[in-house]
Amino acid sequence: MSNGTDDLDNLIALLAKLPGLGPRSARRAVLHLIKKRSLVLIPLAEAMHRVGASARECLNCGNIGTTDICDICAADKRATGQICVVEDVADLWAMERSGVFKGRYHVLGGTLSALDAVGPDELRIPKLLDRIATEGVQEVILALGATIDGHTTAHYISDQLSGVLVTSLAQGVPVGGELDYLDDGTITAALNARKAL
Repeated sequence: MSNGTDDLDNLIALLAKLPGLGPRSARRAVLHLIKKRSLVLIPLAEAMHRVGASARECLNCGNIGTTDICDICAADKRATGQICVVEDVADLWAMERSGVFKGRYHVLGGTLSALDAVGPDELRIPKLLDRIATEGVQEVILALGATIDGHTTAHYISDQLSGVLVTSLAQGVPVGGELDYLDDGTITAALNARKAL
C-alpha cells in the first residue's frame, strides 16, 4: 500500500510528463494545488475525470469534443463551403481563438514525412478528400506549418484536388514584427509574397 509521499511523487511525475513542465515546475504546481485544495485541486480532479470519460475525436473533422460530431461540424452556420486544413487540434483551437474563420475544419493528425514513414493513409487525407466530394466545398484553405513536411503535405493535398479553390495562409512579417528580429526565411517569404498598397 502506498503512503502519501508515494502519491505526491506519482502526481509530480505525471505532471512532469506534460508539455512545458519539467520536474521542478511539476513540484511547484503540486504544491500550489495542495495549498488551494478546495479552490483548484478538487475541481481540477473532478474536471479531469469528466473529460477523461467523455472526450472523443470528432468523426467528421478530428477535433476534440464530448460528442461524436463536434459543435463546429454540427453548426449549420459554419457550412460556408470552406474547409480549413490544419495539422493538429492545437492549430484548430488557435484558429478559433482568432475568431476570424467562420467555416469548418479538418485535422490531419500530422504531416507527411518520408523519414518517419508517415504517408497519406496514416493521416486523415482520405477522409478530407471524401468530405470535399460530399460537402459542397468550394475552397480548401491549407493552414499548415511553414516546414518542409508542411509544404510537402500542402503540395500533396493540392495535387489531389480539382474543381476546388486551394489557398494557403500568407507567410511573412508578423503584425508588430520588426525586420531586425526576423530570420532570413521569414524575410524571404515576406518579400516574395509582397503586394501593392
